[in-house]
Amino acid sequence: MREGEVAIGGSLVRGLVGRQFPRWAGLSLRRIESGGTDNAIYRLGDRLAVRLPRGEWAAGQAETELRWLPRFAPQLPLEIPAPLAIGAPACGYPWAWGVYRWLGGRDAIGHRPGPRAARDLAEFLTAFQRIDARDRPPSGSPGMGRGVPLAIRDEATRAGLAELTGDIDTAAAIAVWEDALAAAEWDGPPRWIHGDLHPGNLLVRGGRLTAVIDFGALAAGDPACDLMAAWTYLDAGSRKVFRDHLRATDADWSRGRGWALSVAAIALPYYRDSNPILAGIARRTLAEILG
Repeated sequence: MREGEVAIGGSLVRGLVGRQFPRWAGLSLRRIESGGTDNAIYRLGDRLAVRLPRGEWAAGQAETELRWLPRFAPQLPLEIPAPLAIGAPACGYPWAWGVYRWLGGRDAIGHRPGPRAARDLAEFLTAFQRIDARDRPPSGSPGMGRGVPLAIRDEATRAGLAELTGDIDTAAAIAVWEDALAAAEWDGPPRWIHGDLHPGNLLVRGGRLTAVIDFGALAAGDPACDLMAAWTYLDAGSRKVFRDHLRATDADWSRGRGWALSVAAIALPYYRDSNPILAGIARRTLAEILG
């Protein structure tokens, strides 16, 4: 367990649900395993999901999603989580937690995206970035550093790359990073950012991309941050479709690749031994960037 992480078991979840939402108390409950580190996820009956923050670092996500996601959903071409209720701290559990509508499908880890997935994801981002971002959370909230100028991540990114010496071509990675740092910064108004677009946060059903989940890094700032999906999820062929559809400039594309590199370079050393799913996503991302 991470420092500050609380133990969350089925009996705790059943107690919270039974005390606060008795109409759902009799539904079946089972733990859903995932590579995510912020929330414990349980399926409640056939139609509901319960998400509980594992630590202080994830507290507040349920309230943020309840505030914003219902506003976003009608304006987006892919499904997103639908918060239904917020549970209060109780039974010794210290934070607010959420009940959501269950989204069918499976995560996109191992899914081979084609041009259609690239277009669908590009259309999602185009629609997302058009949504009014007034009264938005500041870029980087809640502590994820998303949407900020890449220079702020320079020290941490170089430290991560240093730890990967011998695992990857660090000279090539540093060249990619320095290209991103040299690119013109975003000078437009802040736009909405998902902040963590990788295959673990995308759902597919029937072979097609259907949903974007986990808005825990939601912020507004430089939209190039979400271009990281070109390397975390897409392959060489679908990347071109994605870029063309978004009409990304050279500077946008360089910063987006920098975001993908930075997140992966920091994640891989951190999760190498503790979280094989996130470590695997980081390895694939670096291979796509450097390949």
